[in-house]
Amino acid sequence: MTTGEAYIDFIKKLKTIYDDREAETISDWVFENLTGMKRWERRANQHNEIKNIEYQQLQKYLQELLKHKPVQYILNESWFYKMKFFVNEDVLIPRPETEELVEWIINEFNLPNPNDSKPINILEIGSGSGCISISLKTELPGAHVTAIDISEKALKVAKKNAGELKASVDFLKIDFLDETKWGSLSQYDIIVSNPPYIPVKEKESLKRNVIDFEPDLALFVEDNDSSVFYKKIARFSKTHLKRGGKIYVEINETKAEEIKEVFENEDFNATIKKDIYGKERMIKAVKSAG
Repeated sequence: MTTGEAYIDFIKKLKTIYDDREAETISDWVFENLTGMKRWERRANQHNEIKNIEYQQLQKYLQELLKHKPVQYILNESWFYKMKFFVNEDVLIPRPETEELVEWIINEFNLPNPNDSKPINILEIGSGSGCISISLKTELPGAHVTAIDISEKALKVAKKNAGELKASVDFLKIDFLDETKWGSLSQYDIIVSNPPYIPVKEKESLKRNVIDFEPDLALFVEDNDSSVFYKKIARFSKTHLKRGGKIYVEINETKAEEIKEVFENEDFNATIKKDIYGKERMIKAVKSAG
């Protein structure tokens, strides 16, 4: 079988559960990972016989994909803000809307001189793969970045990414919902988070690739208080956000006004921002004057 024939067969089988565009995107990703060649390079070599070991690996990938396992977990890689991150089922797969959250911070915050003895302090609440904190450190090299998570396994992934991407980030294991742990944290110029916010009752409405493979701990909150993380972040920030500091959070598009009110109830001025698709997916909160 040639590489071109294997590619066509792979897409055909993926189309049994994915739409045409997604099947093609996944196939390109898999074949590039497997062969090390870009799409145009593969076309130039499509008549070459596929190696037996590559064909066997393709079949293994296909079986996992047909069970709805995300390609990012199969290949252990996901692109985020111009960098390739290692991911596994201990962390969420980085999303494009989270890239917009990172870009918002980078575009808005003027970084002091990197040689300043008092660099800007950034805290990420819920590090996951480390994609937010590592991207911020890479783009704002003079910043001092701390990221916390309750999951030891997630922190292991984040530390691996920080090492491979040469980003100096302090990772700490802390249960943020436990307010008695807040005393170990400093004061910050930026507090950023993409916290869990999906009520458990909505779990069955999600796609199989999410509920079967992505970590519940990073996705779901109890039905009786889906805003719990935002309430804690607002309360924490009253004493741990420096004067002139800002909070940036990702939100459920259907809860924008509700989350905005959470911050306003703690005397923050909150602004909702839409993503490129027009969905209300982010909020910035700033301490009210006086």
